[in-house]
Amino acid sequence: MKNSFSSVIVGCMDWGSWRRNFDTSEMTELIEESVSLGLTSFDHADIYGDYTVEEQFGKALDKANVSRQDLQIISKCGIQYSCEARPHSVKHYQYDTAYIIESAERSIAHLQCDYLDLFLLHRPSPLMRPEAVAEAVNTLKAQGKIKAFGVSNFTPSQTDLIATQSQIAVNQIQCSLTHLSPFFDGSLDHMMTHGISPMAWSPIGKVFKDKSESTYRIHAVLNKLCEEYQATKDQIVLAWLMAHPSGIIPVVGTTQKERLATAAKAAEIKLSEIHWFELLVASQGHKVP
Repeated sequence: MKNSFSSVIVGCMDWGSWRRNFDTSEMTELIEESVSLGLTSFDHADIYGDYTVEEQFGKALDKANVSRQDLQIISKCGIQYSCEARPHSVKHYQYDTAYIIESAERSIAHLQCDYLDLFLLHRPSPLMRPEAVAEAVNTLKAQGKIKAFGVSNFTPSQTDLIATQSQIAVNQIQCSLTHLSPFFDGSLDHMMTHGISPMAWSPIGKVFKDKSESTYRIHAVLNKLCEEYQATKDQIVLAWLMAHPSGIIPVVGTTQKERLATAAKAAEIKLSEIHWFELLVASQGHKVP
């Protein structure tokens, strides 16, 4: 799967009511701009915008001057989110066979995309039954409705449980210079061992959001590296992630065209090993053992 997606994936969570409230023409323009930058992969989940963003994106995609065959569209299912569209008494997860199939078909219809390149279970549930998941995945693949299947926010053991019945191509996890646990808790090791591609949501982390001792140290190193690599700070932070041998693909949440253009070039930066460790040490605040 590593070569199936653009080097950076465009995250669409903030396109709708949860943040930007883009109208159809604004979404169409952003789709076309992303594709022109070589960012052809778009990440969705059914819950985004209280179950509204996929349908809004689909209307925009229908008007966009792009070819579906040149795009890679990702979506996720399984979170039963409490909102006006689904007034559940409690937020919960649902992964029975019928619901997974129904969710995929609904996302495809809303996105107006004929099929999904990648379909993910959004978060693990204590009640997951791998045989129920597999029945849904096999049906969707046989019908040509999904090209590949994966998980999101799963631990290695949770991934192994689903993998007893289904081939897992991707695990989308939180991973960044300020969220280092996947580098040390076995998550990335597990993905490399089993040929699973990692995608990283919130790949910039808190580098520009927090004012802490850690981020001050990170910025001190970034100031030096930006000059050496003739790159921006966010490019260096993304390049740091992509330097990992597991082949991490960042899912960037920005909706600003300038930042998308910057992110698109991050893959061109090849950090040296010593610079990679300088950033790691800056984040941790101590030398490696």
